[in-house]
Amino acid sequence: MSTPLNRPSPLPVRERAACMCSHGDRCSSFAPGHALHLIQARIASATPAEWVDALVESADALTGDLVVRTLDGDVHALWNAPGAALEAAPGTPVALHGRYGVLAVGRTQFNVAAL
Repeated sequence: MSTPLNRPSPLPVRERAACMCSHGDRCSSFAPGHALHLIQARIASATPAEWVDALVESADALTGDLVVRTLDGDVHALWNAPGAALEAAPGTPVALHGRYGVLAVGRTQFNVAAL
């Protein structure tokens, strides 16, 4: 006779899961605005025509909110938990990949969520 498997249902597991960045640790989620996944970075790099240049208009390091304006005048409100707002002060030139939600500040890339 075998022992029955004790598998929790998906609901309690999902309720217990929390990103570590909300506790001040390294981001443990790949959801929009959290850690940048390697595949996300690679597909953004593989579609170079979709990057747009922009300037940071405002950045709030406490909330992670950023507002960037492209050179065409489009405004994008973004959010990032791991610290894009710390790296990109107002006036900083950045590049935004809108389709895959990647913000490049210099050589550093961040996963961003559109607000």
